[in-house]
This record gives sequence, structure tokens and C-alpha cells, in this order.
Amino acid sequence: MKHLNFTLLICVIASQIGFAQKKIELTEIWDGTFRTKAMQSVNAMEHSNQYARIENTSSDNQGINLYSFQTLEKNTTIFSTEDFSAIKNIDSYVFDHNEKQILIGTNSKAIYRRSATADYFLYNTETKSLVKIADHPVMEPTFSNDGSKIAYAYQNNLYIYNIANRSTQQVTDDGKKNHVINGIADWVYEEEFSIVKMFDWSKDGDKLAYVKFDETEVPEYSMDIYGTGLYPTQDKFKYPKAGEKNSEVTIHIYDVATAKTADVNLSEFNDFYIPRIKWTNDNKYLSAQIINRHQNDLKLFFINGNTLDKKLILNETDKAYVDIQSITFQDNNDFIWLSERDGYNHLYHYNKEGRLINQITKGNWEVTDYYGIDNKNKTLYFQSVEQGSIYRDIYSISLKGKNKKRLSTQTGTNSAIFSPNLDVYINTYSSSKHAPVYTLNDAKTGRKIKEILNNETLEDKLTAYNLPEKEFVQLPTTDGLQLNAWVMKPKDFDPAKKYPVFMYQYSGPGSQQVADKWFDSNDYWHIMLTQQGYIVVTVDGRGTGFRGADFKKVTQLQLGKYEVEDQINVAKHLGQQSYVDATRIGIWGWSYGGFMSSNCLLQGNDVFKMAIAVAPVINWRYYDSIYTERYMTTPQENPKGYDDNSPFTHADQLTGKYLLIHGTADDNVHVQNAMAMVETLVQKNKDFDWLIYPDRNHGIYGGNTRLQLYTKMTNFVLNNL
Repeated sequence: MKHLNFTLLICVIASQIGFAQKKIELTEIWDGTFRTKAMQSVNAMEHSNQYARIENTSSDNQGINLYSFQTLEKNTTIFSTEDFSAIKNIDSYVFDHNEKQILIGTNSKAIYRRSATADYFLYNTETKSLVKIADHPVMEPTFSNDGSKIAYAYQNNLYIYNIANRSTQQVTDDGKKNHVINGIADWVYEEEFSIVKMFDWSKDGDKLAYVKFDETEVPEYSMDIYGTGLYPTQDKFKYPKAGEKNSEVTIHIYDVATAKTADVNLSEFNDFYIPRIKWTNDNKYLSAQIINRHQNDLKLFFINGNTLDKKLILNETDKAYVDIQSITFQDNNDFIWLSERDGYNHLYHYNKEGRLINQITKGNWEVTDYYGIDNKNKTLYFQSVEQGSIYRDIYSISLKGKNKKRLSTQTGTNSAIFSPNLDVYINTYSSSKHAPVYTLNDAKTGRKIKEILNNETLEDKLTAYNLPEKEFVQLPTTDGLQLNAWVMKPKDFDPAKKYPVFMYQYSGPGSQQVADKWFDSNDYWHIMLTQQGYIVVTVDGRGTGFRGADFKKVTQLQLGKYEVEDQINVAKHLGQQSYVDATRIGIWGWSYGGFMSSNCLLQGNDVFKMAIAVAPVINWRYYDSIYTERYMTTPQENPKGYDDNSPFTHADQLTGKYLLIHGTADDNVHVQNAMAMVETLVQKNKDFDWLIYPDRNHGIYGGNTRLQLYTKMTNFVLNNL
């Protein structure tokens, strides 16, 4: 990445003679005009060195096709909806361990961000038989390792379906909505620990471990559902806000043969979370991660499934918080662990007794994904930001931490899907200049074997739009720290003119908006604004991710302090440039970004002329316990941290133009935030604009909703900046 000196910047100006640029229309952003081709629903098979994909077999039918990792040729269509009228669309699929059976989900209905119910069918690839595993929609059906049974959740209880005799065994019977959940995460675990399934089969399939959530004492949140009927209805669900009661969690192990359940003793813990459970490769032991409410003390236990004795294997602590990591077991039960303990996220190798064998990766850069280990060659594969925090590359390294090799060669964002035997991988590459390209690559050298799919057609289409480039730069803070940023100027930029600047950010802990990858829908909207004569800038300030733990965790206990300071200071810096109209600087963001844009307009009222806040957190006291307390502890412990940077506190400083947007069915950031902010501004006699979307969740989409939303925001920018 280069450093940008705005005062010395030499700009290449498009010739005014013959300059042509097709204008982006808002409808094009949402109607698929700029949609990229992608390899969707790709799953690497465990044993056969193939990968599976859902593809359309005709205009009315879908199929699951198997492809060879070596040749990329289609081997067979293993399942087609054309042969089974009961399945119209394939929403999801998963093979059993032996790759002889497939669980196919259809008629999916979303619950929250990650959870859903669906009708599930079991397809036998040898007998070509199709059987529905339950006469009602279920959640998270999971094969036992030997493929003889399927565990699933239904109405807060767990069940086991026996494939051979098609019988169903009920595991729990105390599940009840808003009281007890067995084996499925409650709302806050799903949202903040990114997990839905909280049960797991032992390696031999003789035991099923699960977490029980008793949310009886958790405060309840209600949302009005307006619908189209004469009277609205209400949706009520348990939502623990910061400082409030969480679900009480316990671990249980069900013995399939005896149909008896044993309870794991966790009485030494108080007010804690169980973010992960997973059986090890030793059928005897279940691993469980337990973390305290402050989330700065994580313990990894191995629990004996027979005796229920537990052994502390690893203890990870941090002065701020410990990120939850997935654990990967080797055949001998040694495991690979990710940790920030040296200040950067790196891979560590432990033996099954919990003794550290070695730190595998080291350096002032972060591992961003772990793909697996080739046990034969003792080689690990991972993704990292070693080439710069805005980039992603694929690497290999020996288990001993030697012979690290960069496999990807193109600068931008690279990700990988490895074959089961880890000899080849599918690389997905994109950058701000190159639409996604999928290639097959050799795992030893990174050499491209064959191109699978590209987006040259889209790139050719975009030449007519003569898109501006995203220029990646670094901008200084007042204390000399360099912040990653990108800048997009009008294509006919003239440094002798003065331009308004519109800033976009998110700024949440560990997040990233400045990354060298292909455009998303917001990018096309920002490009459209450059065509209207705006400069668009995005800056990742302090608290964002992939630059080390100190940079990320500096915001601890005071969310919205340094992040807001950084956006205000950058805006001031931009305002000093000769081609920027310092009286016309605006900012917008969504969710955490809405919290930020609100604060920037209020606390930086001498800098920002306008702001748009979509689905913003207005007071962290209104947000959930796991996320908020990870960074702030509880409101009872840290009231000043909660209040000092709440937009409530600074509402009387509103002088610019403010647009507040929210959906009434937002289960994540409740519309209560918007309503409280509205009331505060009303009582301060402040003029502002607001827009409420009935029955829309945190994403605010459905039908023409996104088009109308961005039309509203476009007009607000054009009229007020």
C-alpha cells in the first residue's frame, strides 16, 4: 500500500474531449445488472477427491453434480429434482461420511440471521430411494459418523432418526418456546457466537452431546408485526440486553443405546457461556469451550463421555477479550488452535494433553482462515494478510513452522477450497480492478492448472460505465498513526475544482471495509454518486481488524470514542485539500456504522454537514449482552463508557441534516433505538428526517424495499450535500 500526500498528488484527468461515461441507474444495482457469476454451494467431498455443486439441470429443475478436482469435468449428476416431484428447489444438501447418502433441504424458512427450518429428505445414492425424515420442518439435521442415524431439532427438542428402520427416538422432552431450548443456540449465541447447532455426535455415533439453554429468566423483547390484516400481531423472543440475565447453559450427554442422559458438572462456574462443543477424534472425549461473562478467560476442557470427568486442556486469557476460535483435531487428537496471544492471530500446535508443541505461524500479520493439514506431508494451508492488511493470500507451511510458501500470486483477495487430499485447490481471486475468477491450482506450488470460471462478460459490460478506480491510500491521524482508506473520485476529476466528500464506514471492533476486492452493491451506489460529482472516501479507523490486537482492542471500554475521533480527524484532513469543499462533507453507515455516523454528525458538527444512519445502535444499553459486554463490560460496571459516546448524550449538538432509518422487525438492533433517538431529538427541538420500514429486519430488504431505500438516501445526499 502506498502513502498518499494529497498536496502533491498528481492526478490524471480524463480528456474532456470525447469523455463518455454511461450513468449507473439505481434499478441496475438491484436488478442483477452487475451480478457476478460464481461457483455456488461448492462442497468438497471427504473421500472421493470430488466436489459437489447445485446447478440448474433445466429451466425448471435443479441437480447436485459431482466434479473431479483433478480434471474439473463433471462426473455425474447424483441427484435431480426432475426425478422427484416432492422437491422443487434444493436449498441445502449434505453428504454422510461415506458419501452414499444425502440430506436435502427444501422449503426453507428463515428464523433469524443464520437459523432456519426446512423439510428434509434422505436420498440414498445406491438405491435411488428418497425418504422424508420427518412429517414437519426441522432444524440442523446431522448424520452420525457411520451414517446410520440423523439427529435433528424440532420445537426446542432433540430427536434421532434411525435410517434402517425409519423410526424416531426423542432425546429431550422439556423444550418450550421462550423457556428451554435443547441443542439449538438461543438468539444471542446465534448472532454473536455465529452458531446455530449446539449438539454433536461422538465419533462412533453412540453418544449425542448437547447444550441446553434455560432462558426462562431472560427478559423478553416484543415486536409488532403489521402484516396486511386488520390487526397487527406480536412476535416475542428472549433477548438479553447488556447487563441483563443470560440463558443458563448446561452440557448433557445422551447415550443412544440406553436412552439415558448424563449431566456434566459445571458447578464451579457462574454466569458463563459455552460457545462451542465438539467431539474429539477419540470417541471417549468431548471438547467444550467455556468462557466467563467478560469473555477474557476462555477454558478448553476435554470431558470423558463415560465418567463425565473433565480435564482442563488450555486456558486462554486477555486483558480485553478472547475471540472464540474453532478447534481442529488431528487423527491422534493433537489439535490446531488460533490465538492472538502474541499480539497477532496465529496458528499453534498442541498435543492431546494440552501441551504446546510449537507456534506454527509468526509475524506482525494475521492468519485469517485455516484450511487444513495434509497429514502425510505435515503441511498446513491457511489464508493471511502478510502482504498487507487489505489483501488476502493463500500460504502453506510445515507443521513445525518451517518452509512457509505464498501460493497465491495475484494482489487482491484470494480464498481457497481444498480437495480432500489437499493436493489441489479452487482459488477465488478478485480485486477492485478484477471481477472474481475461479481457478484450479496445485497445492504444492500454487501454479494455476486450469481456469474454471471468470467474469470477463461483466468486465466488458462495465467498460461503457468507465468506472472510477478505488485508490487505496493511508491517511494520518493527529498522532501520526496511518489509517487504511480508499478514495473514489469522479472520472472527470479536475483538481482545480472543489468537490463535496461523502464518507462511508462501519468501524465496529475487528471489522474491515477497506479491502482490495471486487465491488458490492454499496460500491456501485458510491460510484453512482461519483458520477454526480462527489468524492467518496472510506476509512478503517482504530478498532477495526487485521492490524494486530493492540490496534483492534484500543477501543475497549469506550466504544465510539477513538473511532469517532478518527473519522472526524480524517474529515478535517480532507477538508484541507485544495480540491475539497470543506463545507460539504457528509457521512453514512449501517448498524454500527449508523451509530458512528450519528456520533460524527453530532460531535463533529463543525465538520460534517449531513449524515445518514441506517439501523443504528443509539445506546449500547439497548444492545445484546454478548457483543456489548465483550467490549464494554456491563452498564453497571462501566456506566461512563456507555453514556459518554451515546448519540443521546450529544443530541443537543445537532446542527446538520440528519436522516434516521430503521425497520420495525429488526430483531438485532431494535427499532427501540430509533424511537428513543426520535424522542430525544424532539425534546431538544431539533429538525431531522426519519424513515421507518414496517416489518423489515436489520437488512431492510424485500420486494422494492432496497430500491426505495437507496432512492431516498440518494435524494437526501443530492439535496443536502
